[in-house]
Amino acid sequence: MVMSDETVGSTRHRVVVIGSGFGGLFSTQRLRKADVDVTLIARTTHHLFQPMLYQVATGIISEGEIAPATRVILRKQANAQVLMGNVESIDLENKVVTSRLLERITETPFDSLIIAAGADQSYFGNDHFAQFAPGMKTIDDALELRGRILGAFEQAELSDDHEERARLLTFVVVGAGPTGVELAGQIAEMSDKTLKGTFRNIDSTEAKVILLDAAPAVLPPMGPNLGAKAAKRLESMGVEIQLNAMVVDLDYDGLLVKEKDGSTRRIESQCKVWSAGVAASPLGKQLAEQSGVELDRAGRVKVLPDLSIPGNPNVFVVGDMMSVEDVPGMAQGAIQGGRYAADAIKAELKGAKPEDREPFKYWDKGSMATISKFSAVMSVPVPGFKKNLETEGFFAWLGWLLLHLVYIVGFRSRLNTIVDWSFAFLTKGRSQLTITEQQVLARNALDQLAQIDLDRRKESGELLPSDAAETPSGKPVLSDPTPKVRKAEADATSGSETAAQPKPAAS
Repeated sequence: MVMSDETVGSTRHRVVVIGSGFGGLFSTQRLRKADVDVTLIARTTHHLFQPMLYQVATGIISEGEIAPATRVILRKQANAQVLMGNVESIDLENKVVTSRLLERITETPFDSLIIAAGADQSYFGNDHFAQFAPGMKTIDDALELRGRILGAFEQAELSDDHEERARLLTFVVVGAGPTGVELAGQIAEMSDKTLKGTFRNIDSTEAKVILLDAAPAVLPPMGPNLGAKAAKRLESMGVEIQLNAMVVDLDYDGLLVKEKDGSTRRIESQCKVWSAGVAASPLGKQLAEQSGVELDRAGRVKVLPDLSIPGNPNVFVVGDMMSVEDVPGMAQGAIQGGRYAADAIKAELKGAKPEDREPFKYWDKGSMATISKFSAVMSVPVPGFKKNLETEGFFAWLGWLLLHLVYIVGFRSRLNTIVDWSFAFLTKGRSQLTITEQQVLARNALDQLAQIDLDRRKESGELLPSDAAETPSGKPVLSDPTPKVRKAEADATSGSETAAQPKPAAS
């Protein structure tokens, strides 16, 4: 079924925003008083505060506190509507965005387009790693990881085999960036404090946490000084840091690591987490094919100084999808980029010309990462000085709390977060330790069903053997046919007998 989202009789400037993350949400809100109609298209129903996912994964806060419903946030913005769907194609020539929700296809025309589709986890060409080591990009990832962490302790409690217990109580975090550091610290803290004394056959404090990275340092973007301090703090908590170590293979029971000298070794571990890299949305490739814009190694779009793409001054790319020198893939970059794009659209409506736009300027507000309760590292630029102000410890941790509290959307979510933080940081407890079997098993089960569905479609002639639609883990999406099938279904809906015939398989 194909539907058009074009508003009947509307003559106002149409702005389509792709993505409900920081870039998408803040650009939409920036257009609140503009004489435009805004359509925000997202594949989830919520706005996700991604930097705090690790706290969901380790039981400190609930997912609802960092993922409020996008419709509720924009409820009072009369010129904005929200459409749920996965954007499958962008037609720059005809100015149409095509999105899909299950079997329902929606075509949304635009006059201006803001693409803030974000990034997925990158396994550097080894997408099969995702089956055994989930990333940290979505609510599903965080809940699955919580289930895997706590489930490992539960399995160890039932085991009488010493080697199996050791494997179950070894947690490996791949990637020593901010997410990896924060996650490793919280797993260590949870095993040493929260879970201490809750089991009868095992001692949770004997859990082994390994932070592993192919790079030679912890927190490379924050410099050697803060990286060394973060590493020292983690080691004091019992975290084992292994650098210059590249993961070359993964399976259910462990991982194979290649050292700097070329030798390999194996680490036995059932619970593994991947936080080592990101890959921009595949929509960037579509833009490159249609406009000639360049992509970087991670698939990010090398935008012009005004964040637009060549030949399309009203198509902006912001957030994790844009590649701009000295702009990190952080929330602030997405927020500022989204607001800049919205302001450019508003200025053009008042008569400004695209060629007269001031280049986008990023205001670096610093970077920070928590390590444990009462401990964090922070780097903040100081006006007039070449070097940043670097600090660590309690005040850096307090600064992290206050800054992240500001960017949580909604008073109620902020209040609930404060309550959960108080409980977690002033006691040994955590309020979100519930896990279910579905949280751990559902993702891989759905991928298996998707593969069955894809094979069925190919056998019936609905798809060519080379056709494949993929999830972030590299596996096909259930009920997500390729554009060839979507075209056939669209024609069949409109009454075309020819298009309704199954497509013959390629020889």
